[in-house]
Amino acid sequence: MLLWIILCAAVGGIASAVFAIAFLWVSEEQSERLLPHFLSFATGALLGAAFLALLPEAVAGAGVQGAHGLGVALIAGLGLFFVIEKAVLWWHGQESVPAGDSPAHGHHGHAHVPSHGHAHRRNRASGVLVLVGDSLHNALDGVLISAAFLDSISLGLVTTFAVAAHEVPHRVGDFAILVHAGWSRQRALALNLATGLASVLGALVSYFALGEAREMLPYALAVASAGFLYIAVAGLIPGLHGKSDPRTSMVQILLILAGVLLIVGAERVAGL
Repeated sequence: MLLWIILCAAVGGIASAVFAIAFLWVSEEQSERLLPHFLSFATGALLGAAFLALLPEAVAGAGVQGAHGLGVALIAGLGLFFVIEKAVLWWHGQESVPAGDSPAHGHHGHAHVPSHGHAHRRNRASGVLVLVGDSLHNALDGVLISAAFLDSISLGLVTTFAVAAHEVPHRVGDFAILVHAGWSRQRALALNLATGLASVLGALVSYFALGEAREMLPYALAVASAGFLYIAVAGLIPGLHGKSDPRTSMVQILLILAGVLLIVGAERVAGL
C-alpha cells in the first residue's frame, strides 16, 4: 500500500508537471485554445471524484451516526482551503506593491515606473513565491491521495487522476511565471518538478498519521472532497464564465460531463 501511495503521489505531483510543460512547447495560439477545454474537463473530474468517489466512501465509513461529523469536516475543509487561498492572495498582493508606493502612482501623482533592477527583483520574488506555494499545494495533494488509498486502492487511483487533471493547467501558469522571473526553461522545469516531491512528503506524513488513527479516515476523505469541491467551484468554474456564447457554453458542459463520466469509468475499472 505504501508503495502505491508513493508512486501515485509522485504521479500527481511530478508527472502532471511534465505533461503541463508540453502545452508550452506548442504555439501560443494552440495553447490558448486547448487550456480552457482542459479546465472544463478538470472541473468535471474534480466534481466527479468529490461527489461520486470520496464522499460516498466517507459516508460508508462513518455510518449514519457519523453524518453530523462529516458535515463538520466538509465545512472545515472548505474553510481551510478558503483561508489558504486568502493567505496566498494576500502574500502575492504584499509582494506586488512595494511599501510606501501606491499601486498605480509614484510621487506627485505621476505614474510610477520601476527601474529595471527593481522589476527584475520583483519578478524573481514572484517566482520564489510560486515555488513555495506550489510546494504547499502539492503537499496537500499528497495528503488527499494518501487518505484515499488508505480507504481502498480504487479510490486512491481515482483521486490521483483527479489531482493530476487539475494540476496540469495550474502548472502551465506557474511554469510561465518562473520563466518570466528570469529562469531558463530548463531550470524552471527542474524547479517545477522538484516542488512535486512535496506531494510525496505530504502523502508519507498523512499515511503514518492516519494509520495511527484509522477512525479519522472518513473525515479525512470528507476534507479531501471539500478540497476538490473548492478548487472546482471557486477556482476553475469562474474562469469558464469568461466566454458565455452558446457554442462555447455547450462545449464546456460536454467536457465537464466527460470529466465526470471518466471518473465513473475509472472507478469501475479500478474496482475490478
